[in-house]
Amino acid sequence: MPARRRTDPAAGRAAVGAWLRGQAARPEVTTAVRFTLEELADVAPGHAVEVRVPPAGAVQAVAGPRHTRGTPPNVVETDVETWLGLATGRLSWADAVAAGRVHASGERADLSALLPLQAARER
Repeated sequence: MPARRRTDPAAGRAAVGAWLRGQAARPEVTTAVRFTLEELADVAPGHAVEVRVPPAGAVQAVAGPRHTRGTPPNVVETDVETWLGLATGRLSWADAVAAGRVHASGERADLSALLPLQAARER
């Protein structure tokens, strides 16, 4: 079952575009993060990995065992700029992990095969 959309895709793509051009105000950056998190959930539906981008948003994605209580076994957490860099292809997963910009724990927490997101790639 696909993730429920809360962000209008046109508004999300516009916010990502503004971020790519360096013209996004904070509300647009938040929209870009939420849109790309929703895209990730569409591309990799499931509940095995929790992806956190505080304070902008979080999503559960990737097929596998679902957690119901406490801290999930597979967690990816990063900051807003790093997440948008990963989602758009401006930053590689390997480089972000090596630089300590992504904290990933659990056997399913490697998102390298899912990023960058097609809907967020630079045009």
